[in-house]
Amino acid sequence: MARLFCTRGLTRRYGDFVLDQVDLSLEEGMVLGLVGRNGSGKTTLIRLLLGVVLPDAGTAEVLGVCADVRSTAFAAARDKVGFVPDSCPFAGETRVEDVARIGRAVYQDWDGREFDRLCHDLGLGLNKQVKGLSRGMGMKLSLAFALAHRPRLLLLDEATAGLDPIARGEALDLIRDFMAAEGGGVLLSSHITSDLERVADRVACLDEGHILFDLDRDAICDDAGIVRCRSDELGDIMDLGIRVRHNEYSVDVLVPNRRSVAREHPGLHIDRASLDEYLALVLTGVPRGDDAVSQDAATRSRREDPRQGGLHREDMR
Repeated sequence: MARLFCTRGLTRRYGDFVLDQVDLSLEEGMVLGLVGRNGSGKTTLIRLLLGVVLPDAGTAEVLGVCADVRSTAFAAARDKVGFVPDSCPFAGETRVEDVARIGRAVYQDWDGREFDRLCHDLGLGLNKQVKGLSRGMGMKLSLAFALAHRPRLLLLDEATAGLDPIARGEALDLIRDFMAAEGGGVLLSSHITSDLERVADRVACLDEGHILFDLDRDAICDDAGIVRCRSDELGDIMDLGIRVRHNEYSVDVLVPNRRSVAREHPGLHIDRASLDEYLALVLTGVPRGDDAVSQDAATRSRREDPRQGGLHREDMR
């Protein structure tokens, strides 16, 4: 499968914040979910892929071209990229039909009929002004604009945040429709982990500018599990765990393969891990081998050595 984007050692500094040596890629036919706390670097990564900011070190290639908005070679590649920000980007006085004219001016492959079809299907009247649209309708307009030039790569930056379940479902349906065509791929940055469980093939987590994990969704939502036990029951489980979190009366241990742990320790209580639980344990739990140290010390350790505890697809096999 062709790669739609690839970053190698990608680094960008903003004051005290550093997006540091990020290696990440997306192949066609895949939806990559991007998660992490606010300020972890997700939007910075997307801006680097759009070429609107340049790296201090490393590279970002989109459709085989270095991402740099000043480059004529990238301009052609950028025409095949759709972007949906976290809020509608059009001025309040702009009408939906005016957005179509903007699309014709911006994109070489703009398809006016496709835009009209999307607007009709999404209930967007062409005479409506942006300032009269709800957040959900504004998101639909942004999606229609991003899809009407038939991109190969779709970048969404918290596009479904703050939407009601129906509007979010419609957005996810559009993503599924986009993926039904061959050759496309999606990077979906979102705090709504249930959405990613529904559409993502892979999930990567950024924390303080570093990749903490990059895993197939099934490795998280099907293979991984959480052992819930007492401290005196830990025993050999510590060697199998990825992260450990001490609660007031119990201990949670994140394990990469719940089935093998269940076979070896049939008396233990093991739950399937949701993406939300997996993310919480990776971000707040103590890495295995550091159980004797405090949560704060473990966090400092990860900051000093960003690759400590990093989880990737090969680690889950």
